[in-house]
Amino acid sequence: MEDDLVASGRFVRIHTIGGRSGLARSVTVGFVADDEDPSGSILVTAGGPDTAWARNLLAEPLCRVEIGERSYDAIAEPLTPAEHARAVRGLILRYGTPAEGLGRGESFRLRPAGAAPGTPPGSSPGSPR
Repeated sequence: MEDDLVASGRFVRIHTIGGRSGLARSVTVGFVADDEDPSGSILVTAGGPDTAWARNLLAEPLCRVEIGERSYDAIAEPLTPAEHARAVRGLILRYGTPAEGLGRGESFRLRPAGAAPGTPPGSSPGSPR
């Protein structure tokens, strides 16, 4: 079922390395596009402070992202409080998730690896936009 959710493009699969075990781990979660960052970044938020995948991203921010038929390496960047609130709001609007259980843990921007902040997907640094 998770494969179908990822294939639909409405959910993301994040591949991480376990912070304690060092083993490959994956999780499927909801996401929203980061409308304030044209590099193709997405925003995700954990449901609680002890969520394993979030701890894994804090320990090792390099991850692999799958959405629909796309797959790419990304860097996880913790969000500021204002960005966290924006991510939670976007997730509620997208999925109808009740606010009381969402966003109690860490939240991240998953920026495509090699993309500088504000760089549109497919462009290289210094190229015209």
